[in-house]
Amino acid sequence: MKNFILIGAAGYVAPRHMRAIKDTGNNLLAALDKSDSVGVIDSYFPNADFFTEFERFDRHVSKLIREGYPVDYVTVCSPNYLHDSHIRFGFRIGADVICEKPLVLNPWNLNGLRDIEQETGRRVYTILQLRHHPCLRELKQAVEQSPPGKVYDIDLTYITPRGKWYYSSWKGEEEKSGGITANIGVHFFDMLNWVFGDVRQNIVHVLKHDRAAGYLEFEKARVRWFLSINAATLPATAKLNGSCTYRSITIDGREIEFSNGFTDLHTQSYQAIEQGRGFGLDDAANALQIVYDIRRARPQSLDERSHPLAGLPLSVHPFQREELAESPVYF
Repeated sequence: MKNFILIGAAGYVAPRHMRAIKDTGNNLLAALDKSDSVGVIDSYFPNADFFTEFERFDRHVSKLIREGYPVDYVTVCSPNYLHDSHIRFGFRIGADVICEKPLVLNPWNLNGLRDIEQETGRRVYTILQLRHHPCLRELKQAVEQSPPGKVYDIDLTYITPRGKWYYSSWKGEEEKSGGITANIGVHFFDMLNWVFGDVRQNIVHVLKHDRAAGYLEFEKARVRWFLSINAATLPATAKLNGSCTYRSITIDGREIEFSNGFTDLHTQSYQAIEQGRGFGLDDAANALQIVYDIRRARPQSLDERSHPLAGLPLSVHPFQREELAESPVYF
């Protein structure tokens, strides 16, 4: 049994990590979050100590270590802009670190973490859960077995609506979150790079607070992509099915269904880390560079390489024109 501590216990993704810690037979010693709305801990580790102030949490962790309760892993689920600092905290107390996406906001931050890994002998792992998804693993195998020179044409669409709260949180501040592509897109860019090879071209067509779109060319794929947190962009089929999230990948016109199978990917990630197969700094580097380049890009005019949804005006969408009065559009 390994001992964990968790930073960012009240966040959206933290329960997945708590479940993964429990499902892998490990123990959560203590957790930290500035919000005390963390009753979810009771479902997993009701005896874990909890703190709302980092200073008290730091002292408590030091006390645990002195008293013979070593911390094997620090799980980091804090806001994106704090990841680098909290990873360094984990190294300082002699633990390995498991950090949510994006690992850091700027590619050069990885260099400092590499130096500390070498100095301390500790490792930082990131959660690239799509690499564990069975459908996408099958896709990667199929691509690897494709004829030499084969290049796929892909449309990637991911719509996951967020309410007005989003813009009042750190996620709505680009300097803290990295923007929409870092918040909801980095896993997909990692998956594309993992399956189809290195990036050859990165063009941005739309870059706004609630959506982004562009064109990525990899060694084996030409990708038109669209990301959105605006509920107005959901297709009618998603609403009819009662789904609030829409994921779609079409490859050469054929739909790849991967909306299901997400429930235990964090547990699989933890199992891989304990078995020495976790994803580290080098694995995360390419997707971080893609997101960083998108964030700094100047959007180009729409053309034949643009995603079909890239031209949606903020107030109109093609799927539910009659429902506009009922569908919130956040400006």
